[in-house]
Amino acid sequence: MTTNTTLSIRRFDASDTDAVVALWQEAFPEYRDVTRPQRNPHLSIANKLATQPELFFVAVLGARVVGTVMGGYDGHRGWLYSLAVDESLRRHGIGTRLVAHVENALTKLGCPKLNLQVLSAKAEVRAFYEALGYRADAVISLGKRLGEFADAAPAVQE
Repeated sequence: MTTNTTLSIRRFDASDTDAVVALWQEAFPEYRDVTRPQRNPHLSIANKLATQPELFFVAVLGARVVGTVMGGYDGHRGWLYSLAVDESLRRHGIGTRLVAHVENALTKLGCPKLNLQVLSAKAEVRAFYEALGYRADAVISLGKRLGEFADAAPAVQE
């Protein structure tokens, strides 16, 4: 990161769509897998814009989107989704700032606990969250695809 450019975090805007899709396809290879229609980034964006769009944030460096995070809150627990940082800018605190930003937004809503899921094969991602104070809960995560996604790849591959 250059010292002349300031990082800002703001709400997602529809004009960010192409940049966010490109970032997610870099950060989450499964978003490029056409055999997994449930991982369509355009669908993920549309769904978030229909449900708590105020909890969808982008990190912007100069005029470029370099990170994303989404939060959700159902009145009982909060969730953190789609934390992504441009690969060339990782380890500069952008992910940490995005997590703090969504934590703050959820705290203001009265959210008492924030949950997230990490693919078991991604030890470096788990280590990142553990460094931020997240701990594994003694739970098993179960999933079931619904509607048009019911016949998609089994949850084990997620």
